[in-house]
Amino acid sequence: MNRIGIIYHPLNKAAGELARKLGGILESQGVYAWLCSAWASDEARCQVEGTDLVLSIGGDGTILRAAQAVVPRPVPITGINLGNLGFMTELTVEEAEEKLAGLLEGKGWIDERCLLEAEVAPTEQAEEQSRFYALNDVVIAHGAVARVIYVEASIDGEPLTTYKADGIIVSTATGSTGYALAAGGPILHPQSLEMLLVPIVPHLSTSYKLVLAPSAVVGLRVNTSYAAILTVDGHINTPLASGTVVTVRRSATTIRFLRIHAGSSFYGSLDERLKGKQP
Repeated sequence: MNRIGIIYHPLNKAAGELARKLGGILESQGVYAWLCSAWASDEARCQVEGTDLVLSIGGDGTILRAAQAVVPRPVPITGINLGNLGFMTELTVEEAEEKLAGLLEGKGWIDERCLLEAEVAPTEQAEEQSRFYALNDVVIAHGAVARVIYVEASIDGEPLTTYKADGIIVSTATGSTGYALAAGGPILHPQSLEMLLVPIVPHLSTSYKLVLAPSAVVGLRVNTSYAAILTVDGHINTPLASGTVVTVRRSATTIRFLRIHAGSSFYGSLDERLKGKQP
């Protein structure tokens, strides 16, 4: 490896210190290292081209931001956990320096995860179509006014139902342990190709949660007298006018995690991770 990026949580002092330490180690071994705050997404994207590996230092939220920086490039990510759950991270702080040499030598294996691709159709307010990628989830919800919104949902062009709810979550298997789980959705194995469709606090309307086929195309039309918002992976926010149609499907692009540990049982460590403990 000749070029490695290090994306770190800017409000975690230990993350910044570790980023600088690892950057120095890499430079001493002749590897070019660039460092960037996880919140400086545009700056990170500008530096990803030609990068062989991105180290994410923080928690799962930092990994979500790192994923947005690399997509749609096939640059692998290795997460170093300074957060709580660490579902997507690979290394502890104590392991980071020790395992770095192995990563540089090409050891490890690739854990490939599905992405969602969300397209926002043009409207009078926004004439150009917008496209977003999500590793965890795409959420349509009410804005600043805490009132239910109506979302007409279709699957593969066939009408499903109109949700009257605080919002709707479309989640990947990776995201099934996040917001979708908090909203009552099931947990999928992280390498599953299926998607979840989960309403948020439905009011006098359809409340069941759906596991959708990998090929499913979800259409969501927003009807509201108040502002609605599209949120991607918890940190990309776009206002939605009433009548806006958002189409969500599994992307042909994936996110690749470079793992150094042998694959362990997802189910065996699930309870500990959900309680915020490291397995």
